[in-house]
Amino acid sequence: MVADENIPSAGPRFLGPAEVRLLAEELGLRPTKQRGQNFVIDPNTVRRIVRASGVGPDDVVLEVGPGLGSLTLALLESVDRVVAVEIDPVLARALPATIAAYAPDLAGRCEVVEADALRVEAIPGPPPTALVANLPYNVSVPVLLHLMALLPSLRHGLVMVQAEVADRLAAPPGSKTYGVPSVKAAWYADVRRAGSVSRSVFWPAPNVDSGLVAWTHREPPAVSATREQVFRVVDAAFAQRRKMLRSTLKDLAGSAAAAEAALAHAGVDPMARGEAIGVQQFALIAEGLALGVQA
Repeated sequence: MVADENIPSAGPRFLGPAEVRLLAEELGLRPTKQRGQNFVIDPNTVRRIVRASGVGPDDVVLEVGPGLGSLTLALLESVDRVVAVEIDPVLARALPATIAAYAPDLAGRCEVVEADALRVEAIPGPPPTALVANLPYNVSVPVLLHLMALLPSLRHGLVMVQAEVADRLAAPPGSKTYGVPSVKAAWYADVRRAGSVSRSVFWPAPNVDSGLVAWTHREPPAVSATREQVFRVVDAAFAQRRKMLRSTLKDLAGSAAAAEAALAHAGVDPMARGEAIGVQQFALIAEGLALGVQA
């Protein structure tokens, strides 16, 4: 009998609590806090993440910290290709065998890269279009910002991070959680909260709940200042959160007068605080400083 090419390949089997613990035991793995290793043991959670991410059959997905492969298996049946970046050599070398065992018909869709996502400079193969990951809690914001800067091909994504970090990333100007991560993420994308995840779906269970953050790429503000110049302004503005911008930017500008001139260029009240303004205004302040506008 000739196989019908229109019949879809068999989907993957997923990792539950027993499978995760068995894999860990076989690898002699003891999850470490240093690498933020908390493995998802609930198949419904990884299915939910894939659905919420909006990825489809045309997407090339970058996954950071695949661990034992729970989310990887869920992604493989929905997308064209997954590039999984894993820093732990034991996990990186074991993942292809796990995929071959649990999703043999889909194994050709995945490439594993043993690397530190914070230091990676290129991703092999076709440019990734989406980032979907359970990011290690201890480096989640730096990793996300690094990859957004490194890979302009990324059009959308969804990451699972510590709930408090999720709130910060998606916070709008004026909110209590708005800060440096909020502004820098907004430089690259429209960011929104996409749900919560209980600590009970992980092994070992972390001490905090997690949050889902979804984002869609957009062009950065159209100013003459560079991203680096804008981010220096953002860092300075929040270094002393409760102080007015004319004070927090004085050293960066070189003088109080130069700081006030740059704020005027952006149409920002010099008595405002960083938490009150958005990325467009930060970009205009940086542009004013770079142009050396006069008071």
